[in-house]
Amino acid sequence: MRLSKVLYFPALAALLVLGACESPAAYQPRTADNGTGYADLQIASNRYRVSFTGNAATKREMVENYLLLHAAEVTLKAGYPAFLFDTRDTKANTTYHTEFTGWPGWRGRGWYWHNWGEESAYPVTRYEAYAEIVLLTAEQAKAEARALQAQEVLDHIGPMAASKAP
Repeated sequence: MRLSKVLYFPALAALLVLGACESPAAYQPRTADNGTGYADLQIASNRYRVSFTGNAATKREMVENYLLLHAAEVTLKAGYPAFLFDTRDTKANTTYHTEFTGWPGWRGRGWYWHNWGEESAYPVTRYEAYAEIVLLTAEQAKAEARALQAQEVLDHIGPMAASKAP
């Protein structure tokens, strides 16, 4: 076995163990410090842009559920009973990380040769779901088949979000 493979597998195992320790993103407001969580912006009297950004441990389904949950909360806070999605999408941001620990005795200085063709990179995917929602009155919601009742969304998605909280 070549020296680089001897170093690769223990490093990969350590990264997988550390990666498994990361908790999914909490359902909380996104801040500049953490970069994960929900955000919203009112863009008209009855229209908002809402989003939820997860971390590498947050599954796509959870990110999309948190988006639904936040859309429902925004709707009720604004005094409306229902909403519909005007636009909605989920983006996957995948980056690849490579770890090079060097050879035994290497102190991180000087020139070294490394075979970059070896499979030493691993993917890390983070999801962001975003949407524009239109807030609807009770009468408007009755006439719109795509309307979602905000309280029903909270009743169904809310307990799931609470059980996933770190």
